[in-house]
Parts: sequence; structure tokens; C-alpha cells
Amino acid sequence: MTDSPLRADPQVARQGPANRPVTEVAVGVLLRTDGAFLLTSRPDGKAYAGYWEFPGGKLEADETVEDALRRELEEELGIVIGAVQFWKTEMVDYPHALVRLHFCKVFTWSGTLLMREQQSFSWETLPVKVQPVLPGTVPVLGWLARERGLTGPTHTVR
Repeated sequence: MTDSPLRADPQVARQGPANRPVTEVAVGVLLRTDGAFLLTSRPDGKAYAGYWEFPGGKLEADETVEDALRRELEEELGIVIGAVQFWKTEMVDYPHALVRLHFCKVFTWSGTLLMREQQSFSWETLPVKVQPVLPGTVPVLGWLARERGLTGPTHTVR
């Protein structure tokens, strides 16, 4: 994890003090055998609606990252995931919330993607084609690029 949070939108004022409570979020990086990964759009009515991100959601009280990820992906996408590989953690300071994102790689799942929140999905490779990309997703694209020995842009900036 980085020493200081990634400031998502430095030009936008925070809603609340800098020492806001941290929201814990489990994030799934679903990886196919061909190297493609799943991105989903944020649904209407949520902050950053229409931005593309890795799927996941908030941890509930007394819930582990893995339990939250399993619940969220079943609720939002209609899939049941296999083993979870804990990968990296990143703090992101969004104008509306301070979040700690727990990124987990997922290589196996069952079920058909249902998009239960009327969001869109896209299987992407680097550089990703969909845009705009959520600020908290950008570091993950860089991590994937480094793991794969890729250089150059990871996404298009709008």
C-alpha cells in the first residue's frame, strides 16, 4: 500500500474533513486464461456513474474481504467465485469518501454474468478501450502492465 492515499480528483473539494472514516472495499480482478480482465461500469445513481472499474463492494460489519467479495459478486454479477488470491491494497481519497481498496485476483467462477445493477461489462486487455476509468482502477492497470512486462499507456484519458 502506498504511504499516502491516491487523491482521486485533486481539483474537486472533499465532502467532509481529510480524516474521514475509511470505507473498506473488496475488489475482484477476474482474470480469464487469455489474460483478459473484467471491468464493469458504475451504475446510475452512484458516485462516478458510468466510470469503469473492477467489480466489488463495501465490507459489512464483521465480514472478511473474501466474504464481502463473494457476496458482492454474487449480488451484482450473479456469479459464484472460486479461490481468491489477495493481491494488493490501495487507499484512495475520493471527494465523497476515503476508501481502502482490497484487490483480489480471481481465476475461477461459475454462472453467467447478469449485471443485476443494470451496469455494463467489458472483457479488456491493456490498454483498456473503455472510458472513463475510475481513478482507483488506474493503479491496478499499472500493476497488471508491470506483471506482464508491458510499457506504454494502460488506458485512454478523457
